[in-house]
Amino acid sequence: MASDTILLVDDEKDILDLLGIYLKNEGYTILTASSGLEALELLKQKAVDLIILDIMMPRMDGIQACLKIREQRNMPIIMLSAKSQDMDKIFGLSSGADDYMTKPFNPLELIARVKSQLRRYKKLNIASPPQQDELEVDDLTINTSNHEVRIDGREIKLTPREFAILELLARNRGIVFSIQRIYESVWNEAFYESDNTVMVHIRKLREKLETTPRQPKYIKTVWGVGYKIEK
Repeated sequence: MASDTILLVDDEKDILDLLGIYLKNEGYTILTASSGLEALELLKQKAVDLIILDIMMPRMDGIQACLKIREQRNMPIIMLSAKSQDMDKIFGLSSGADDYMTKPFNPLELIARVKSQLRRYKKLNIASPPQQDELEVDDLTINTSNHEVRIDGREIKLTPREFAILELLARNRGIVFSIQRIYESVWNEAFYESDNTVMVHIRKLREKLETTPRQPKYIKTVWGVGYKIEK
């Protein structure tokens, strides 16, 4: 049975109770909070492996909370929202979330996504042999053992998804990856043509890595094909 700890953050008690039942049945340890502020306080006291975070909450909403969490932590975050518009999804992912589900949702689908996110996160954080745990792209260093990215010694905070995309491209320098191939390699699920999740993550990566995001030094666009890091 699973032993990971999941933090549920939602101001709707019915949602907390429902998700708590499903997740406990899977063996997870559950913590709950009813606002972003309460969640941040809990994170100071408890070790958490994954966060399920509602967007619309009092005191501090999910977007603000996600931004604060990402300043220091990189565990997976799944956002929940009653809004289904593409821009709402993009806004949620841009704040540092790894996945996004629209209410109402199927609890079993959420459980599947939780398991997928935790598998990916653990895989990324397994230490590699010393000779394989560092990738270098000019002045950019990617340490796959401790999940650190640095430019000229300055640490760059990335989400697990951002790190996975960067590692994928850095390990395969010179190879062009289509949006579909990136999605299926990093998310481990089927790609839908209308999904712009990868582009959102590439944009956020460039904002964090590049001095001039519109003229990227690291992740290059091959128009009509995909993305690559030059050899």
